[in-house]
Amino acid sequence: MQAQNDPLKRIKLYHPVHFFALGFGSGLMRPAPGTWGTLAGTIVGGLLLQYLTLNTFLILTALCFVVGCYLCRKTSQDMGMHDHGAIVWDEFVGIFIVLSALPQLTLFWYVAAFLIFRFFDIVKPYPIRYFDQKLESGFGIMIDDVLAALYSVVLIKIIAFFV
Repeated sequence: MQAQNDPLKRIKLYHPVHFFALGFGSGLMRPAPGTWGTLAGTIVGGLLLQYLTLNTFLILTALCFVVGCYLCRKTSQDMGMHDHGAIVWDEFVGIFIVLSALPQLTLFWYVAAFLIFRFFDIVKPYPIRYFDQKLESGFGIMIDDVLAALYSVVLIKIIAFFV
């Protein structure tokens, strides 16, 4: 009976929607699945930026957001729980936004992007926390990470000005 109540038992990694919503499986890593998802997203995004133009990467990021609203909603429904920690596609999109704003594609800036984004995603300053608590759709799962990304971009631009 306990297994039936475990939201992770209700999904399958081989299901394409679940596979992407769980960040290719990175959301199943413990502890701190959001951190693992962000790390996976940083690696994927960093690799994509090596081969795509910035405009193409931004279009891909926008598409990932739109598709992510569905992926996160559907996986959340299948789990029977809103915004389970294993759903990390929102972290992928958030870190993609931050990576697109880096002044240089260097290890320093990748690490800075990762740490700054995780800070804002965890702390959730106003209005991020408000949206995180009030919106329950796939859009609601995605938007708090987009806002955390925007806060991160502002801080990175400030740091870049002084570095």
